[in-house]
Amino acid sequence: MANIEIYGIPNCDTVKKARKWLDAQGVEYIFHDYKKEGVDADNLARWADRCGWEVLLNRRGTTFRKLDDAQKADITRDRALALMVEYPSMIKRPVAETQDGDRIVVGFNASEWENTIL
Repeated sequence: MANIEIYGIPNCDTVKKARKWLDAQGVEYIFHDYKKEGVDADNLARWADRCGWEVLLNRRGTTFRKLDDAQKADITRDRALALMVEYPSMIKRPVAETQDGDRIVVGFNASEWENTIL
């Protein structure tokens, strides 16, 4: 039974690396595709509380960079969460969470994942 849920976009290179790594470790997981399923605002708020909204917001991605200057100015937690709900591609990927919600990791680093979610 899978005890990890991975959130992301299937064609994202970092998500692909993370999924390949989990497969190599023999870890079962559930994949939540933002493109098909969207993002749950409550999950996003919980992750922001645990990890910080600044960690979740991918400012280096093309979706964020395409915003006009007014949308990028003076981003607060609430504004960042609203943007990420509207544009799930702005969420740093992947987000991995144990199904009990006890552990959350944003981005992929094999040693961090091994020490945190396995």
